[in-house]
Amino acid sequence: MKKQILDLRVLSNAKLNHNHNVLELGCDAPLPAMVPGQFAEVRVDGSPTTYLRRPFSIHRVDKGANTMHLLVKSVGDGTRNIAALAKGSLLNVMFPLGNGFTLTQNEEVLLVGGGCGVAPLYFLADQLFRKGNKVSVLIGGRSAGDILLSEAYRSFGNVYISTEDGTLGEKGMVTAHSVLKQSAFPFRMIYCCGPDGMMKAVAHIAEAKGVECEVSLENTMACGIGACLCCVVQTHKGNQCVCTEGPVFNSKKLKGWTAETEIGCSLDK
Repeated sequence: MKKQILDLRVLSNAKLNHNHNVLELGCDAPLPAMVPGQFAEVRVDGSPTTYLRRPFSIHRVDKGANTMHLLVKSVGDGTRNIAALAKGSLLNVMFPLGNGFTLTQNEEVLLVGGGCGVAPLYFLADQLFRKGNKVSVLIGGRSAGDILLSEAYRSFGNVYISTEDGTLGEKGMVTAHSVLKQSAFPFRMIYCCGPDGMMKAVAHIAEAKGVECEVSLENTMACGIGACLCCVVQTHKGNQCVCTEGPVFNSKKLKGWTAETEIGCSLDK
């Protein structure tokens, strides 16, 4: 899939909570084809402490409107600068990068997102729904204020919520939610994005249930094209760059993601 570098215009900037925004981006030229799980590298202008592009999952794509959305978590100067962009601002974006999720058809599937790990899951849920899948989404966070976009996902199917302090949904870590403990497990595929410990625990559950699991890794990706080697991960085929071979991997292909992984992971990790 051909990569492009485009100046996209900020069409809207919606604040979700104290440190998450969704930017709607568009341009006059047709946007390139994108698949769920791919990401974009964004140049940060006007931030003297930010030298490298910042990677963001492609959160949503509207082909009819010729727009794409990025979910931005403000954690440093670069991301705060991007999150503060006003409507009409230009953003230089290199995309689409990496490989996406496997899209099943006419199956029952579960999407699991921890914290801002929900970022690539909206685009995924939309495409899976269009392919006739029965979609369920499990979202976890430390407290109610950390649960992102739960209402938006209800248009695709069931939504389950877990918070560590019990302020919304089931109390506890997302990996301990009852939807993952069903003896008659209905899902034929699990898709997951969030902290590594959480994803490893979900992969363990999938293995125990005998279903496939794909995870979207959030390694540091400074260049996005496999040149800087910042995002290398160990696989059973050797070391691979997350930005070019991933960011989506079948969990069975990742070295160390074994059945011995402890089930349970705080989203603080």
